[in-house]
Amino acid sequence: METYSILREFADSWMMLGLFSFFIGVVFWVMRPGATRTYSDTANIPFRHEDAPIVDVQPEETR
Repeated sequence: METYSILREFADSWMMLGLFSFFIGVVFWVMRPGATRTYSDTANIPFRHEDAPIVDVQPEETR
């Protein structure tokens, strides 16, 4: 068998299974009960200064 055929067979079977398992693992990791606070804080970053926008302070010019 050629190297290409061996690698192709591996990628079609075991690598596909491994990548799918990794994807499912990441989904379960994100959906775990302890992650709610972490990800809700990250999701609300754009709304932190909704009541009072950040004031852009310019440095004073020196003479």
